Amino acid sequence: MRTIEERIRHLDGLRRAARLGGGEARLKKQHEAGKLSARERVELLGDPGSFEETDPFVVHRCRDFGMDADGNTVPGDGVVAGAVRVEGRPVFVFAQDFTVFGGSLSETNAAKVCKVMDLAMRAGAPVVGLNDSGGARIQEGVASLAGYADIFLRNTLASGVVPQLSAIMGPCAGGAVYSPAITDFVLMVRGTASMFVTGPDVIKSVTHEEVTKEALGGAETHASVSGVAHVVADSDADCILKIRTLLGFLPSNNRQDPPRRECADPLDREDAELDTLVPASPNQPYDIKDVIRRVVDDGELFEIHADFARNLVVGFARLGGRPVGIVANQPDFLAGVLDIDSSTKGARFVRFCDAFNVPLVTFEDVPGFLPGTQQEFGGIIRHGAKLLYAFAEATVPKVTVITRKAYGGAYCVMSSKHIRTDFNYAWPTAEIAVMGPEGAVNVLYGRELARSADPATDRRAKVEEYQDLFANPYVAAQKGYVDDVIFPRTTRRRLIRALDLIENKRDVLPPKKHGNMPL
Repeated sequence: MRTIEERIRHLDGLRRAARLGGGEARLKKQHEAGKLSARERVELLGDPGSFEETDPFVVHRCRDFGMDADGNTVPGDGVVAGAVRVEGRPVFVFAQDFTVFGGSLSETNAAKVCKVMDLAMRAGAPVVGLNDSGGARIQEGVASLAGYADIFLRNTLASGVVPQLSAIMGPCAGGAVYSPAITDFVLMVRGTASMFVTGPDVIKSVTHEEVTKEALGGAETHASVSGVAHVVADSDADCILKIRTLLGFLPSNNRQDPPRRECADPLDREDAELDTLVPASPNQPYDIKDVIRRVVDDGELFEIHADFARNLVVGFARLGGRPVGIVANQPDFLAGVLDIDSSTKGARFVRFCDAFNVPLVTFEDVPGFLPGTQQEFGGIIRHGAKLLYAFAEATVPKVTVITRKAYGGAYCVMSSKHIRTDFNYAWPTAEIAVMGPEGAVNVLYGRELARSADPATDRRAKVEEYQDLFANPYVAAQKGYVDDVIFPRTTRRRLIRALDLIENKRDVLPPKKHGNMPL
């Protein structure tokens, strides 16, 4: 029988082995690759000294094919799991350890992840997954695949209940990609992270295409082309910092409101630059992010999908210390039109905000939907309907500011009064109409102008007449579709006041299991 001292020494040895993961040589290799270890990542995520580890002594159950005689039973089995505190709030976390069997998923490894996710659901706290894995552990066969399915189920059940964030900090391939894909936000580290269902070698053998791992599934590709990645980081440390920042905008679960902060930025601050920020010419672009930063607290915008579908800007900011979700057309890119990618991007973000009680603030300057056969054949009707559905379904406080163009069906889609938006404001530069003046004159007076002795002068007169009658905010205001036409410099004050008035808003949907969103 071991003495107490021997048992303590044995425990100490096991803990040292767990902390070392795959050993000092592999830890060194991890660092040389520009990556932190799994444990370092977890400890950096949490407030100092807050990490509470679970299952540090778990080992795998495989003892044959491809294993050493002792089975290489490393304590922890390739994943570090438990809970930390971020700004004092509990957050459950798991981090795959690439130094142990390449971070591959085993039966016991998956069980550790599932346990953490189950705890998060019961505690009502966010889940953060730090992914760095070679995939399923081949030696365990179907047991490792079953482990993935167990995780996918929990991702699905937790969706809309607690925030789920996934950081890709190394390889993530095959079926493993579907767990991050189900979560709310995916962050990727530039240069070290990769995601793909099938790798370059398989693609070459099947389709004869040649592509590098980085071009196929690197951070830049998924941030700008596929839209799989919501945020790109420059390093592991930068990624962890961005996770902490993002969590600061979110509630711990769907029954709580987002955490408010003290606001040093004056609530009634006005910015005279806003009065002249929108160009006089309706065809001249401007950066909507200049508007957003001049209105929100301290000019801080945490953008989501910054490099994907850049004609729509989405992200988190604060107004009067209250977190809000920002949705804004971007006149500086494709004139701010709605297309397939921007509609899907916006719809997903709006639904997340609605699920977690984050008020929505929309800045609208949209000339319509992008025309063309590529968009029509690609299903712009179906994809555009996603954004419409998301805004109409949302029951959180909603406020819209029309800065310039609000044309056609896109006016309806962008959180208009008609789909239950609480306060709709317009700047004096707003143009709310079925279409732009030039297009409308062509439709209404094309034949007449073709017979005119002075078509240029007559066209100009008709355009001015149309602008006076329709392309301004006052007709909509007369009908109550716009609650007020406001001075641009007062936008911050008006938004904060509106959000204060509706912070206890309660809206309901008809009883149903769930709607049939046009996916």
